Amino acid sequence: MYKQTIQFEYEVFDTIEELSTEDKMLMEEARKATALAYAPYSKFKVGAVAILNNGEIVKGSNQENASYPVGICAERTLLGNAAILFPEVPIKSLYISYHNTVGKSNEPISPCGMCRQAISEYEHRTHQKIKLFISGMEGKVFVFEQASLLLPLSFSPINLLG
Repeated sequence: MYKQTIQFEYEVFDTIEELSTEDKMLMEEARKATALAYAPYSKFKVGAVAILNNGEIVKGSNQENASYPVGICAERTLLGNAAILFPEVPIKSLYISYHNTVGKSNEPISPCGMCRQAISEYEHRTHQKIKLFISGMEGKVFVFEQASLLLPLSFSPINLLG
């Protein structure tokens, strides 16, 4: 028996103002995209924006349903939009923000497990790492060089190849 360790590093910016001009603009767009969310049940609006390798920008927001929790997260909405609009074009960077309309929105919150799996598979599918930026409507921004770092030991297409 032996033990192994999984660890990774990420950057922490105190405010959006510390980001590059492009990253700041795209994070601002993710914050604006929270207004596109349909979240009458959770009151937790999430917006996501991606820039693709071809320079195109794609958006997504969470969309809830009265048959709660049969909604879809912003990240998976965005991935579906990107795959349909620009097939096989990898995502360069993904920006995610949230607006908790009944609480605070000032700390980065990472994607849920389903979204982590979907983003990880998108990286695998397009053979490219996705740089991930997460933040609330204000405050710190966390930056991960590869989104799939948030899902170590993930289940992947390789596991299905028998």
